[in-house]
Amino acid sequence: MSESQPSTSTAPTQSEGDQGSQQPEETPAPTPRVPRRTAMACQFCRGRKLKCDGAKPSCANCNRRGFPCVYAPV
Repeated sequence: MSESQPSTSTAPTQSEGDQGSQQPEETPAPTPRVPRRTAMACQFCRGRKLKCDGAKPSCANCNRRGFPCVYAPV
């Protein structure tokens, strides 16, 4: 390279409008909501691979369909 070319700086420059937009502290992003897992699914929900809410004596899926809700020990 010839020395007659002006050197370029790779450091970022701030424009006049960016000075007021800096925040003193950044707040952490909220954690995503994770659905709660039930300890055990009833036999109907397990057989149909449905999301069981684990309510006793009868879960919402069995109540809606009128089936007996049975929880088998694992």
